[in-house]
Order: sequence, then C-alpha cells, then structure tokens
Amino acid sequence: MTPDGLPIRILLAKLGFDGHDRGLKVIARSLRDAGCEVVYLGLRQTTESVVIAAEQEDVAVIGISMHNAGHLTLGPMMVQAVADAGLDIPVIIGGIVPAADVPTLKAAGIFDVLGPGTPLETVVATVHAAAAAHPGSSV
Repeated sequence: MTPDGLPIRILLAKLGFDGHDRGLKVIARSLRDAGCEVVYLGLRQTTESVVIAAEQEDVAVIGISMHNAGHLTLGPMMVQAVADAGLDIPVIIGGIVPAADVPTLKAAGIFDVLGPGTPLETVVATVHAAAAAHPGSSV
C-alpha cells in the first residue's frame, strides 16, 4: 500500500520474442496477493507498448521479465523509453540475468534485478521500495 492507503500499481510484461512467462505469472499472483494492483501485459511486448500501457494505467512500477539474454539491450531501452515519454517510473528486471551484468543494468537506470529463487517477500519489498523511491510515479 502507498502512504495514502492506495495499492501500488505495477505493470508486468515480457519484452521481445521470449515465450517463457510462467515465472512472471507467479510474480503477478504474488504481488496481487500482497495487495498490489497488477497490470499484466504478458508476452511479446515492445518498449513502446509497455510505456503506453504504463501511462494509460497510471502505474508506479514497471516489472520486466527477461529470459532471452537480451537484458543488456532491452533493459536500458526500457529505461530510455520511459524517460523519453517524460515518465518517472522505476523499472525492475526479473529473470535470468548473470550477476556480472547487474551493475551495468543498475548504471543504466534499472532500479533492481531479481533473479531466480528470489523470495517472494523480497520481490514485494523491492516493488514497494521502487515505488517509494520515485515520487513522480503513481504513489
């Protein structure tokens, strides 16, 4: 919940042609069960479709699931697309991301990277922290 008692709205999506979405569905349900409002775009999204939906749905956080080794390209592209739209929405990446790539992603503006096996409580806490750290988002 936000400081004013409203649920945090998070958009979840898969960028590109990655067809693996089971983990993202588990995260969507867990965030919903934790009191978040989840906007689930699902598979085969573009940075543009995510930004349009994020703005229309007035979300506080964007969560992108990556399993296609495109994180070093698509992660920064997502952050840039959000900035180009004039939005202040943090982006979290989840999925298969080598630990060596995490500093590069954070330097590119990704709020955090959550890998396989991250406890669901940590996922929820990260979403809350991301929403709280960005006053221009919908919190």
